[in-house]
Amino acid sequence: MRRKDHYYYRARREGYRSRAAYKLKQLDEKFGIFRGAKAVLDLCCAPGGWLQVAREELGNEGVVVGVDINKISSINGVTFICGDIVKEETLNRVLSVCEEFDVVLSDCSPNVSGIWSVDHERQMFLARASLEIAKRVLKNGGTLVVKAFQGSEYASFLSEVKQHFGFVRTTKPEASRKTSAEMYIVAKNFRKC
Repeated sequence: MRRKDHYYYRARREGYRSRAAYKLKQLDEKFGIFRGAKAVLDLCCAPGGWLQVAREELGNEGVVVGVDINKISSINGVTFICGDIVKEETLNRVLSVCEEFDVVLSDCSPNVSGIWSVDHERQMFLARASLEIAKRVLKNGGTLVVKAFQGSEYASFLSEVKQHFGFVRTTKPEASRKTSAEMYIVAKNFRKC
């Protein structure tokens, strides 16, 4: 089990479901992810820390949709869809709630096996699935925030993202564990083909 740290205790104190909420807050502070957003889709959203942040940032007017293969307890003002992000039926359910989104968030992680090459491949599969969904649901000019593990597939995935967005930066928020191989790709100004 991972050692509990400052962000874990802060999340409990401030009512967030996970320490990951601070990663998103830090990314938003740096890149203005939610600026002008009216609709946000959060992929692999359990336990819901990013949904809580999105709901706060959009206020009561915006649409916030979360998708995960695992059920989560409800959050006021958030539509949750229990489903697999790689299945078409899940995407159809998302589109029945909202046809276009300003922001797609993806903090997807596989069930870690402990075998780095396997874990990297599985995580990059989820990152690519997230990019494919973003290409289908984002408004022109929209934003994608996607986690990607550093490794053999990282550079090629980053190149794929750059083909579809005018602004792409990679970063590791302070709230990420120092030992983690995760990076976040912040891609803005989506260009519909």
